[in-house]
Amino acid sequence: MKILIVGGGGREHALAWRLSKSPSVKALIASPGNPGIAQIATCVPAPKDVTGYAAIAESYGVDVTIVGPEALLVAGIVDHFHQQRLKIIGPTREAAKLEGSKVFAKRFLERTGIPTARAINVDSYDEALLILKYFNFPVVIKADGLAAGKGVIIAQDHAEAAEAIQRLGPDLVIEEFLEGEEVSFIGISNGQTILPLAPTQDHKRIFNNDQGPNTGGMGAYVDSRILSSEQTGQIMDRIMIPAIVGMRESGTPFTGFLYAGLMLTADGPKVLEFNVRLGDPETQALMHSFRGDFAEFLGMMVSGVGGVTARAWGTCSVCVVLAAAGYPDTPRAGDPITGIEEAEAAGATIFQAGTKRVDGRLVTSGGRVLGVTAAGDTLPSAIAHAYDAVQNIHFEGMHYRTDIGQKGVRRW
Repeated sequence: MKILIVGGGGREHALAWRLSKSPSVKALIASPGNPGIAQIATCVPAPKDVTGYAAIAESYGVDVTIVGPEALLVAGIVDHFHQQRLKIIGPTREAAKLEGSKVFAKRFLERTGIPTARAINVDSYDEALLILKYFNFPVVIKADGLAAGKGVIIAQDHAEAAEAIQRLGPDLVIEEFLEGEEVSFIGISNGQTILPLAPTQDHKRIFNNDQGPNTGGMGAYVDSRILSSEQTGQIMDRIMIPAIVGMRESGTPFTGFLYAGLMLTADGPKVLEFNVRLGDPETQALMHSFRGDFAEFLGMMVSGVGGVTARAWGTCSVCVVLAAAGYPDTPRAGDPITGIEEAEAAGATIFQAGTKRVDGRLVTSGGRVLGVTAAGDTLPSAIAHAYDAVQNIHFEGMHYRTDIGQKGVRRW
């Protein structure tokens, strides 16, 4: 089997790393890839538009394509592949609106009765200010379109809300603040059924103890104790299955990875947002924890074969994101990176995200630079292994959270 991976971040590096270990995979191609992916796959420069990816798949005789970035899914890459009769894992342009438009997603949730926060859609600054009186603080302000994980602001008072509306507007969703514990729940669907991956927990805020602005994710962990079997059943019965049924009945069947960002509230799990692809850094922890032939596993799941998920994930895994100076506002690029080999010798796997090679040296080129990922028989041991490996890596301005996974430690 030949597989094309579209994207060049830590998520795509983790996918390539896991698939490279699959006996059923003969060749991996990535576009654009990154220096880490280039060690295990053939990297091809990114084309100008979605049609170019289909040309890459055809020229390399690819059997199936996996799309990482949401922007390409929203732009209709899957539709074009279907037109060319090429196999691809992902939703169509219409189905991708679940992530591409917060307004669309909120209306879908309300129409299907899937539990979510109370919200009002607005399309002007003045209207948004008027709507605030119907909410208690803190209040959640969401930009309607894609924002790379940075389009959500939790405002503590009216002044912060007004500033957020000015920054994110005019098309917004104003939403009640839900209290509880966040969980990332990802499933894969063939349009008819959906099967879950292992539960993960992401860490969105830039600083420890969930302080500071939202980011694309500062780390994640995989641990079977995140959810009880009862909670998993509730999520499948009340959220994931109704979502697939609702999309199918609306004439836009959902295929590919459906990511539900959830809040475990006192009233049960509620949807904070839908993403239409694998999460990052969740994928780094998921791929590190996976056991078996992932290419075969994908085929079984897409075909709707049950009974594979419980056997697929082994030990706990923790991913700690190392960010560049200035992230998440204005990341600095060009700082030399050292210590990756030493970190991997210490037992971790280092997934590259914001990196490039300049004159033979590996340097920073994005906000989230590396994902230091390690496993353990227990969550505390996985955390310790990951942070021990982090100590080997250095680049100027490097910063990271020191509390990844700590919310789960109490379960042990």
